[in-house]
Amino acid sequence: MAIEVGAAAPDFTLKDNHGRTVRLSDFHGEKNVVLLFYPFAFTGVCTGELAALQKGLERFVNKGVQLLAVSCDSIHTLRVFGDQEGLEYPLLSDFWPHGNVSRAYGVFDSDKGCAVRGTFVIDKEGVVRWSVVNGLPDARDPDDYVRALDTL
Repeated sequence: MAIEVGAAAPDFTLKDNHGRTVRLSDFHGEKNVVLLFYPFAFTGVCTGELAALQKGLERFVNKGVQLLAVSCDSIHTLRVFGDQEGLEYPLLSDFWPHGNVSRAYGVFDSDKGCAVRGTFVIDKEGVVRWSVVNGLPDARDPDDYVRALDTL
C-alpha cells in the first residue's frame, strides 16, 4: 500500500545516473519534489513517460520544483538510458538494497522485482501532498502532476 497523502515522505539517499548522491532531505525548505517511480529503463511505457517529462521539463525542473525518477535499475543502466534518451533530470538507482526506497513508499512489486508506476508530489516541508499509483502497463499523465503542483 502506497504512502498516504499527508504523511511525511520517507527520506532516502540514492545515486543518480552520473554517480552523484541525491538525498530527498536536500530539497527540504528549497523545492517541491515530483518523485516518480517507474519499473525499468528501456521498456516501452517507461521510455514514453520519461520522454514526455523531458519534453515538458520546464514544468518540473525550475526554481521551485525538482523532478526525481527512481527505478531498481543499476546506475550504469540508468546512465546509458539517460544518455540515449536525452533525459536531463536525475535518474535514481534503487538497485541495492534492492527496491528499498520503492518499498518505503509502498510501490515495490516483489513478484516482478521492480517498482510500479507511483508518483508523489512532496512539498518543501517533506510532506506528501498528492500521489497516483498505476499498474505496470498503465502510463501516467504528466498534466496531473502540474495540476497537483499548482495547489502547493
